[in-house]
Amino acid sequence: MRWVPRELTAEHKCKRVEICQRSLDRYNNEGEEFLSRIVTGDETWVHHYEPESKMQSMEWKHPDSPAKKKFKTQPSAGKVMLTLFWDSKRPILEDYLEKGCTINSARYSDLLANNLKPAVRTKRRGLLSKKVLLLHDNACPHTTSHTIETIIHLGFEVLEHPSYSPDLTPSDYHLFGPLKNALQGRRFSMDKQVWEAVHKWLRN
Repeated sequence: MRWVPRELTAEHKCKRVEICQRSLDRYNNEGEEFLSRIVTGDETWVHHYEPESKMQSMEWKHPDSPAKKKFKTQPSAGKVMLTLFWDSKRPILEDYLEKGCTINSARYSDLLANNLKPAVRTKRRGLLSKKVLLLHDNACPHTTSHTIETIIHLGFEVLEHPSYSPDLTPSDYHLFGPLKNALQGRRFSMDKQVWEAVHKWLRN
């Protein structure tokens, strides 16, 4: 399975089942209220150029028509790190990493406190009082003591996410995959064009 980066042990599998069962139990007890409080956060690289897939590049032609020559293309070196927070309704916050910077605990904590919380207050009135259920993976910037302290201070609750389980991350299926499919075959010469294209797709 390509989404799982390593073979799961029996302990990992049992932990996945336990965490998923607890989430199902909460849904059974709280209903749609539980789902409406979940805010998912995730990061992905968006390249200046994503080649068309084989399906996208297919075209109809007559059997006697000469085969069209296709040249091998390489993705450009340009890329942008997108951090996105979204819920069951729509995206809440999109953020782009500055050139030369990395996503560490300090930056991620600052993003939560100074960008995400104000965005939730503005776009999801009443959600802060109900308590945000933050769903993110177990990347180091998300799990350090500094980040955990920030999340507690903000009054958020972190939903459990099993280790080595990107296949359980909704962003890859419902957001980043369709986003990159929509941008395939398009070329961008600068980061700002990528930001605008991503923002337009999210808005639509």
